[in-house]
Amino acid sequence: MALEQATFGAGCFWCTEAVFQNLKGVSACTSGYMGGEVINPTYDEVCGGDTGHAEVIQVDFDPEVITYDELLLVFFKTHSPTTLNRQGNDVGTQYRSVIFYHSQEQKKSAENMIDQLTKQNVFDKPIVTEITPVSEFYKAEDYHQNFFSTNPNKAYCVFVIQPKLDKFSKDFQDKLK
Repeated sequence: MALEQATFGAGCFWCTEAVFQNLKGVSACTSGYMGGEVINPTYDEVCGGDTGHAEVIQVDFDPEVITYDELLLVFFKTHSPTTLNRQGNDVGTQYRSVIFYHSQEQKKSAENMIDQLTKQNVFDKPIVTEITPVSEFYKAEDYHQNFFSTNPNKAYCVFVIQPKLDKFSKDFQDKLK
């Protein structure tokens, strides 16, 4: 089994991680930062919005179990790819919708997916998701890893992540672990 990697920024990495961890074929999901200028940024620095980094998840997946295109569909359907530098109450470039591609094939797949979703009028506004080459990945602090699993009763988890997971579970039931 040769694993591949995908890196997505879809707003808060706690939400994105909770979704992707539940997919068959995903063996690891790591929260972190990518796309900025600061080396080894901290959460506070990234949240300040001055590092250029986005909150991202790096996904290790088995393409024989789940394809990159299927991951892209989950990515697009579980956040708002039409709001520039914003996801819900989270505002700033660190919450931008972004795909960091690891190969030219991933880039082409991302471009094709955006074209398909646009032609199908899936969203009522234009998709503003960035498609950018992968850069240095900085793993977020340990307390951010598996955040929902270890903090299910925190208010953010109850009122933001759990409803997102409930919707995701209905829409992608056949892809769940």
